[in-house]
Amino acid sequence: MVTGAGSGIGELLARRLHERGDHLVLLARTPARAEELAAAYPGADVLAADLADPASLESLALPERLDSVVHAAGVVELGPVAELSTAAWQETLAVNLVAPAVLTRLALPALRAARGTVVLVNSGAGLHAHADWSAYAASKHGLRGLADSLRAEEGGAGVRVTSVFPGRTATRMQEEVHRQEGKTYDAAAWIQPATVVDLVLHVLDLPEDAVVPEVVVRPR
Repeated sequence: MVTGAGSGIGELLARRLHERGDHLVLLARTPARAEELAAAYPGADVLAADLADPASLESLALPERLDSVVHAAGVVELGPVAELSTAAWQETLAVNLVAPAVLTRLALPALRAARGTVVLVNSGAGLHAHADWSAYAASKHGLRGLADSLRAEEGGAGVRVTSVFPGRTATRMQEEVHRQEGKTYDAAAWIQPATVVDLVLHVLDLPEDAVVPEVVVRPR
């Protein structure tokens, strides 16, 4: 199961998994987007669910077995604490933290059945917070805490949990970040999405005898 399959790291990961024959379960924000993903990934199970409304996830019908869940969806809105709106905080925390927690809870029976793997695509902001990044960094610091607790709780059931911390990656989100920062965007200056996807696939395909708790990748 992959969230964020509509763009960036999640989109490339879904494509790579589909190309190699994995059966996909994808989440789409709207029914219209669900139709687009279903057309792009024949045979995939596409579920409509708005991550900005985590309560809406409760009604999802998930499979009885999941080999992996990859949380790749995310939103970002920059601004100083003195100016960020309540709505910005709520959406950022809902999409980046609460929705992954709720979705993981719902998926745990299927993950336990498969001794599966949870991958949380975090961010360098989940390790260090900078000015104007408070909401995003808070959500990503929380996501690291979620991963650490989940790993401690579910390791005995055979569920592996990995946090991936990419630095700035050349995605549409990064282009939007540059727009908010008022900077010129040069995709070649940053990590390519394929590099992060290669790391995620390595984690998903890891032999049964090991787990990678955390992996950090930064631009050169």
